[in-house]
Amino acid sequence: MQRLVDNFLAVTKESVKTISYEWLNIILRLINGVSAMLLAILPGKTNMLEGIHGWELRPSFRGPRLPRWMENGVSSFNQFVHELSMDSDSASSVDYSSGEDVDDDDDDGDDISPASPLSQGSRFSRASSYSKRRKNWAHLIFSISVWLLLPARLILGIPFYLYSIFFSKSLKGPTNTPERFQTSHVHAGRKALDHVVELATDRRRGIIEDLHLGMEICIETIFDGIHKIAACFLSPVDSLRALLRWSSTDDSSAYVATATLAEDDPTPTERKSRVNNSLNTDARTCQDVITELGYPYEAIRVVTDDGYVLLLERIPRRDARKAVYLQHGVFDSSMGWVSNGVVGSPAFAAFDQGYDVFLGNFRGLVSREHVNKNLSSREYWRYSINENGTQDIPAMIEKIHEVKTSELKSLSEIDKTEETSTEQPYKLCAICHSLGGAAILMYIITQQVEQKPHRLSRVILLSPAGFHHDTTFAFTALGYLLLWFSPILQPLVPGFYIPTRFFRMLVNKLARDFRNYPAVGGVVQTLIGYLLGGDSSNWVGVLGLPHYNMNDMPGVSFGIALHLAQLKRAKRFRMFDYGSASANMRAYGTPEPLDLGEYYGLIDVPVDIVAGTKDRVIRPSMVRNHYRLMRDAGVEVSYNEFEYAHLDFTFSHREELMGYVMSRLLLVSPNTKHKSLRLKKKDGEVVAKQETGS
Repeated sequence: MQRLVDNFLAVTKESVKTISYEWLNIILRLINGVSAMLLAILPGKTNMLEGIHGWELRPSFRGPRLPRWMENGVSSFNQFVHELSMDSDSASSVDYSSGEDVDDDDDDGDDISPASPLSQGSRFSRASSYSKRRKNWAHLIFSISVWLLLPARLILGIPFYLYSIFFSKSLKGPTNTPERFQTSHVHAGRKALDHVVELATDRRRGIIEDLHLGMEICIETIFDGIHKIAACFLSPVDSLRALLRWSSTDDSSAYVATATLAEDDPTPTERKSRVNNSLNTDARTCQDVITELGYPYEAIRVVTDDGYVLLLERIPRRDARKAVYLQHGVFDSSMGWVSNGVVGSPAFAAFDQGYDVFLGNFRGLVSREHVNKNLSSREYWRYSINENGTQDIPAMIEKIHEVKTSELKSLSEIDKTEETSTEQPYKLCAICHSLGGAAILMYIITQQVEQKPHRLSRVILLSPAGFHHDTTFAFTALGYLLLWFSPILQPLVPGFYIPTRFFRMLVNKLARDFRNYPAVGGVVQTLIGYLLGGDSSNWVGVLGLPHYNMNDMPGVSFGIALHLAQLKRAKRFRMFDYGSASANMRAYGTPEPLDLGEYYGLIDVPVDIVAGTKDRVIRPSMVRNHYRLMRDAGVEVSYNEFEYAHLDFTFSHREELMGYVMSRLLLVSPNTKHKSLRLKKKDGEVVAKQETGS
């Protein structure tokens, strides 16, 4: 009777799984198909599906569109877990049958189930859960009679059973009888199976994949409960014994038997299993990407003058006398410079060319790193581009100078004449994108005005911010909204970021689903592109990068957004306008903010400017304003254009741009001495005088 019930439950369970998965897949295929039709109708979007791939970091494993346990058809999860447990799980003492044994059973005709990928999973499930509960008809009759006499058995049996338990514990202590030993190993097997499931799903999943897995677990749980209820009615004696045995154990926490490779004692140890480990979002850091590819890594903690804690990351080449500093743009981090793997990432290309590579990170993380731990969110996000250019970059470049000078001295590579001179023993180049380009220009000019060294030998600007009066309708409307309602919005929205861990996890998983279902991702990509004026950057793919994870993400302060709106209205590249002449007088000494474009003559290093012809965030016409002002001011400047959108400069580096950037870096020789600048004040104005170093 028990065998009949087991077979019925197994067949019903597999049928429910098949129907559920097929309905879900039909709905998903329908959504993906409708999305593909929309892409075919929209003008110029027909070929989008041909290029929707590569949205994850190159070092990551590019798995199939569905989890591996769904590859061979629905409901093959049990088969996959069985194969994994046979290969890697030595802690379990449950005797699971292998594939050859199953085939032998099929040949003998003992198994009534048809031979299929699904039946193997069902046999595994029954072998692990139902093998010890098969009863014959004689035992069924005996069980019915025992069920009728159950009240009397409970009244008379429970006191003797409890007395025997406590008496045996007091005399013998915690000894392992054969029955107790076998039971503990059954529990260990179940815990080891949970560990196998965790390992099998320990990779990044999307919401659809989570839904598949949730359905699998839900169906398994429901049918396991139904089986236990049926077993209680068919085998009441065994059920009562199991109940009393469970009540007498003290194992109230869930533990997993694990063993770590390369340990002196490989005996499995118990550790607590955490529920949040099963979320499987991609939370890799820049350090993980760099070290996975075999490059060295170093993290440097930098504190600005106003107390913000920044992370300066490094791919160290300590004996190099040439270094490169890479600075990201808005809503970005150092991850952008390493997101294309060894071949397509500027950071790795510079390191391979012999450079000591430093990756800067602006302030503005959701984690709000600051020396003042009691700093409120509103106070933390109170900054503009001014602070990026006058606080963040100076702190990081001075830290680079301190580190490089110390290391080169310790390596005895600086001769006595260099130690006594003011010339720095290395050459530092900067590669900056978008907001980073505006901030580095602000840094150079303010350092020169304050007569401080900027330490740079060459600057490469990739679609730099600064001029924004030629923008799309969406950016224009957003700019006026910020300008008109800033007194109301700034206290309410101090920063722009995904607010909670749940929504950040949701975005991370949705990005995975957009990759698995390319037509849906293409529609979302098209909508974002239309919103941003037709920019063809891989906006959906960028959302899937690990720096947008559930624990942290780069954000943008309201002050930066307001500063960009001010630049659009003023049609000039200038510092932040505090809203009144008195406030500007306190900050700059003039009623109006400092117009940085008027001081481009203070730039004393070569500048290479690059624009993207497909860039609709910062149009080439706006980038050319930087070039014209620098050329008219006598700066050694070059200008070039590539067929790029805004994010292609960091996330989609191609060979032509990579070759151009590397060629500009190689123009700087470690032994080249650059001209120095002396500043003199004449009638309240700053006058620049250049001298060539001997």
